[in-house]
Amino acid sequence: MKTKSISLRSRQAAIASLLLFLLPCLLQAAHHTPPKKEYYSILVYHLKDAAQEARMDTYLKDALMPALHKAGTAHVGVFKPVGNDTAADRRIYVLIPGNSAEQLLQLPKTLLQNSTYVNAAKDFIDAAWDNPTFLRQETIILQAFPGMPKMALPGLTGPKSERVYELRSYESPTDKLYRNKVDMFNKGDEVGIFKRLGFNAVFYAEVLSGSRMPNLMYMTTFDNKAARDEHWKAFGADAAWKQLLAKPEYAHNMNKADIIFLQPAPYSDI
Repeated sequence: MKTKSISLRSRQAAIASLLLFLLPCLLQAAHHTPPKKEYYSILVYHLKDAAQEARMDTYLKDALMPALHKAGTAHVGVFKPVGNDTAADRRIYVLIPGNSAEQLLQLPKTLLQNSTYVNAAKDFIDAAWDNPTFLRQETIILQAFPGMPKMALPGLTGPKSERVYELRSYESPTDKLYRNKVDMFNKGDEVGIFKRLGFNAVFYAEVLSGSRMPNLMYMTTFDNKAARDEHWKAFGADAAWKQLLAKPEYAHNMNKADIIFLQPAPYSDI
């Protein structure tokens, strides 16, 4: 009996020693595991007039956003271009984060399984062919950059009505040069420069599917237009940015940039 007791204590001591040996390795491995990257869906609704815009606002505020919140999506962004009221092509941008591209692509089908959503979205779902709630819809699917794998809420203090959200889209002439531009943001740490200068980015992401390819998109935010201009002035004069821009390996990796100035809808989470 005594021999068995000694043997048991020996095995326990050996296991304890092994755990003490492995624990630092396990902690180190966990520390270096990169965070899982988010996916995003940007829905762009094109509208003909104020009546359609009002119907879309009602749908988004009272049907879509509550359904997404209930499904676990804590923050949904709804934005309108600056000057939307007088534009010939009114638009609403909806930013939805997700865990996978498949989840976002299946979202319309998933929502129809929610009876509360279906009842609240009746005007949107059952709209007559000659009286729809929008003229056209675009769907853009994106994957977050390694340099910013999770969306962030902007740390703004100014009035929501004065805020400027800047959505940028960068197209490249070839797939190879596109990958180079993505590397410029991540390995070249263009993302880090924006962060250091306080650009309040919401996301940086690769466009996996959209009407413009190859393409990356990102969104930065500011308390107002004056703050936006000051930040970009500082960016253009920044020594690290000038050094990065001058590197020959990053030459000619973008041939088209679209800049869209947005304002958050009063009911937007972001």
